[in-house]
Amino acid sequence: MFFDNKKFFDFVAACRKVGITVPIIPGLKPIKTLSHISFLPKFFHIDFPEALSKELLKCKSNQEVEALGIEWGIQQSKELKEYGVPCIHYYTMSNSSQVKAIASQVF
Repeated sequence: MFFDNKKFFDFVAACRKVGITVPIIPGLKPIKTLSHISFLPKFFHIDFPEALSKELLKCKSNQEVEALGIEWGIQQSKELKEYGVPCIHYYTMSNSSQVKAIASQVF
């Protein structure tokens, strides 16, 4: 799980450099609630990119966070597709509405 595609691209490059040739599948989790802002980095040891952090700080409700999560997921997915990933894994956590919204704009 990551929110910064550059980290994924760097990880893939490092793997390729040492001879790892298997497909590497990115995993995306759309941010859905205000609690995700602190929960996801703490429990999954991830960082939000600065651009996403700035937008998250503007959110005052879960609805605003959910909309931002969809938009970020769309842009992130499009960039990953352009990079040529074999597929994208989405973490739904028992709620597929955001993934459906993202997929409808990407695939």
